[in-house]
Amino acid sequence: MNLPFELAVALRYLMAKRKQTVISIITLISVLGVATGVMATVIALSVNAGFRNTLQRNLLGATAHIMVLEKKPGEGIANWRELTAKLAARPHVTQASPTLYTQVLIPGARQPTGAVLKGIPEPKDTQLPSALRNLKEGRLDNWNDVRGMPPIVIGSGLAQDAGLALGDAVRLVSPQGEITPWGPRLVEHQFRIIGIFESGFYDLDSAWAFTSLKQVQRVLAVSDVVNAIELNVGDLYAANTIAGEISKEVGPQLAASSWMEMNRQILNALKMERVVTVITVGLIQLVAALNILISLIMMVMEKHRDIAILMSMGARREQISLIFRLQGLLIGITGTAIGLTLGYTLSFLADHYRWLPLDESVYSLAFVPFEPRLFDGIWIAGMAILVSLLATIYPARSASRITPVEALRYE
Repeated sequence: MNLPFELAVALRYLMAKRKQTVISIITLISVLGVATGVMATVIALSVNAGFRNTLQRNLLGATAHIMVLEKKPGEGIANWRELTAKLAARPHVTQASPTLYTQVLIPGARQPTGAVLKGIPEPKDTQLPSALRNLKEGRLDNWNDVRGMPPIVIGSGLAQDAGLALGDAVRLVSPQGEITPWGPRLVEHQFRIIGIFESGFYDLDSAWAFTSLKQVQRVLAVSDVVNAIELNVGDLYAANTIAGEISKEVGPQLAASSWMEMNRQILNALKMERVVTVITVGLIQLVAALNILISLIMMVMEKHRDIAILMSMGARREQISLIFRLQGLLIGITGTAIGLTLGYTLSFLADHYRWLPLDESVYSLAFVPFEPRLFDGIWIAGMAILVSLLATIYPARSASRITPVEALRYE
C-alpha cells in the first residue's frame, strides 16, 4: 500500500536510526509521557466515578430519591395515608412509601450499640429497600410475629458489633422512653432477628435495622403517624426539580428534599476532587508536550540538510510543515493508545480483584472502587492528541522556513 508522501517521510524519520541517540530517547520519552498522562487520567477519573457511583447506590439503598419531612420536628405526619396516595399518583413518581425513623440502643452481648430503627410497611404492601432485597442470612417470608416477638432485620456490621446472630432475640431501648406519673422511664422492646443484610456500605450495615411501621410506632409510643414519606422517581437527576414542585403542594408544615440536597457536601467534595484530579494529572500531559516539542526541534536541526534537499526537489513548504505535524500526531496517537489500554485494563483488574482495601470505619467502603467510563476515555484521548498537535506548531513552522540555498551552501 502506497502511503502519502508526508506520512511516509514522517514514519521514516520517527523509525530510522539516528546519529544523535538522544533524539530517539526523547521521542521514546514523549510517547511514554503521553501514555502515562492518559493512563493516570483514566485511572484517577475511574476512581472518582467509582466512589461517586458506589456511594450513590449505597446512600439510596437506605434512603429514597426524595423525602417529605416536617420542617420542624413535631407530632408526626398524621394524614400520611392520603398524602402517600396523592404523591404516588404524581407524574415521574414510581413509588411512595411512609416510614418512621428513630434512634435506639441495643444492649448487646458484647457492648451497648446505637442503631437507627426504620419502620417500613408490610413487604407485600410496598417495594422493599434495596438493602433488604438480597439478605446475607434469613428470609422475609415470615414478617409476622416470630415465637411471640415482632421481627427485625439488622445489618451485618451491627450484628457483629452487638454479638447477635440470626434467630436471636434482641432488646431495643428507645431514649424517648414512656411518660409515667413519676417521669420518663426507659422501656425495653424485644424483637426476633429474622434476617441479616449486607449492602457493602459500612454506615448502613453497622447502624441500621428494619422492622414494621407499627412496631416502630409502638417503640416510640406514638399514634398512627410517620415522620417521613419516601419517594422514588424515574430519573434520579430530576429529583431536585420534582422535590421543588412537591414542596409547593404538601403544605406549609412539610418540605420535600432530594437525595442530592441531603448529601450535598459529599457530592460537592467528589465533584471538586474530580476537577483537581484533571488539573493535576493534566500537568503530566504538558510535560509530554514539552518532550514532543524538544524532540521535534532537535529533529529539525538534525534533518536540516534533508529538508533542504526535499524542498530543492519540489516539496512545498506546506508539505514540510505537515511532515513534522504528522510526527507529533503519531507520537500522540501511539502514546494515547498505550495509555488507554493500560488505564482501562488496570482499572478493570483493580476493581475485579479489589487490589486496594480500605478501612470501612473511615471510608465506609471495603475497597477502592474503579468504574472507568467510555465517555471519559473519548475526551481524554482527544485532549492528549490535541496537546501533542499543539506542541508541533513551532517545530513545523521552523522546518518550513528553511531556505534550501542557505542550508546546502556549506555541504
